[in-house]
Amino acid sequence: MAYETALLQWQDGERRLRDAEPAERPALERVVDRIAAELRRRLGGPFTIDELVELYDSGTRWCLDLAYSAAPGAPWAWDERTVADAAFGRYLREATDYAGGRRIEARPEGA
Repeated sequence: MAYETALLQWQDGERRLRDAEPAERPALERVVDRIAAELRRRLGGPFTIDELVELYDSGTRWCLDLAYSAAPGAPWAWDERTVADAAFGRYLREATDYAGGRRIEARPEGA
């Protein structure tokens, strides 16, 4: 999957999270936070956008398991398109090659 495609999906997840009903937000946020913590664990230290996209592309089914355990009584918080995508979108901001809302392009050697 291309970064641009993943970015659009992640931004949609963040939008769905923002637009959620106020009563549903606490459970959704709890799940997104749990997924972001798992992303931190899976990616370890510094990571790049490409590494995050690769993890996303390998599947996000594991996010549903976290959603079920973090919000067992809140089925609206199990929407993978919302919680997984929003978590990846938030976690993107910690990539070493992402700043100011955009991807930092590597400079050629000697430039």
